[in-house]
Amino acid sequence: MGKNNKGKELGKGILQKKDGKYLARFTSRTGKRREKTFSTVPEARNWLDDARYEDRHGDYSVPSEFTVDQWFDFWINNIVCDLAPNTRRNYRERYKHNIQPVIGKLRIVNVKPMHCKKVLHNMESTYAGSTIKQTYISMGTMFRSAVLNDIIDRHPMDGVRYTKPVRAVSDIKYLTVEEQTRFLATAKRSHNYRQYALLLETGLRTGELIGLTWDEIDLNKRTLTVSKTMEYRHKQGYWRAGPPKTLASYRTIPLTNRAYEILEELYNERDERKQSDDLDQTLDYINLMTGETKTLVMRNLVFINWRTGMPNKNSSYDTHLYKLCDEAGIKRFCMHALRHTYATRAIERGVQPKALQQLLGHASLQTTMDRYVHVTDESMLNAVRQFEENAC
Repeated sequence: MGKNNKGKELGKGILQKKDGKYLARFTSRTGKRREKTFSTVPEARNWLDDARYEDRHGDYSVPSEFTVDQWFDFWINNIVCDLAPNTRRNYRERYKHNIQPVIGKLRIVNVKPMHCKKVLHNMESTYAGSTIKQTYISMGTMFRSAVLNDIIDRHPMDGVRYTKPVRAVSDIKYLTVEEQTRFLATAKRSHNYRQYALLLETGLRTGELIGLTWDEIDLNKRTLTVSKTMEYRHKQGYWRAGPPKTLASYRTIPLTNRAYEILEELYNERDERKQSDDLDQTLDYINLMTGETKTLVMRNLVFINWRTGMPNKNSSYDTHLYKLCDEAGIKRFCMHALRHTYATRAIERGVQPKALQQLLGHASLQTTMDRYVHVTDESMLNAVRQFEENAC
């Protein structure tokens, strides 16, 4: 068993060198010693696990003569193939539109920081900061995998940064208490009212709401379980079911009284609603927690459109919201703003951030704090009052 410089066990095959870095090593089936140095223990363990797996199951090595195009194809189909479909789609889009035109034909061993910087520089005038950040992450993740798999010795993005600012947290839309009251009063006259109201009571993502089925609702225990999402793929013209965004997104949420009332009303009306013959479809998806293939029965969906008898498409919700905002006299917002609003109200009402992280299905508490928690004027005023009241 290897040890660090303080004598702590690091696990078989890993030890700390005098310079503070960590050496991972093992002997292959052919008797060849393989080793590599890393800055952190997790990096060393990941490499060691991958290398041992490769040694046991065959040679999946990629020749260094590979171009970036060839490496991307191998990486997207063999290394990150178990990521959420939307994540892989984002990687593909950023590669096709921004990365490939600049470095796709280069040999991967010849890519240097200046090439990666040019990818980002070419986007400066026409892309939003958030899209440039996505490209930076996609390119960085792809090359980091190449380093970990011994395809290249150094990460070609070392020292590369993007400069265009990403939308600040303060720019992320959420409703004030007054706007929320006005919006709900207006939305109450619409057929989508209960969808909007439920998002404000649970913080579900839009895809989680669309894919919600009755087997995930327990009215006796007053809980709602998230285990899948559903969306309409406009280019392909079909509905697709899939796993939640991350493993942390698998969650069971206790229902508020208002959420319980909404779902109970819908359950009692489920046999009276219009249902299209197309609801006989079933959609297969993978449960990432178990690896099993599961089936979504569309006729079992909680929400379907009152007029078509089919689910509402993702984009149709936003279109409808814009009309309601105009009618209510408030600034337009999209469906995701209702999730932001739920998180904001939760913090204002004293919900602990760690509990909110689990309710929202975030893998990281930092995401909850940075992206969804906003300090409003009202909450600052309440904080000052609490400070005064508790003064000695």
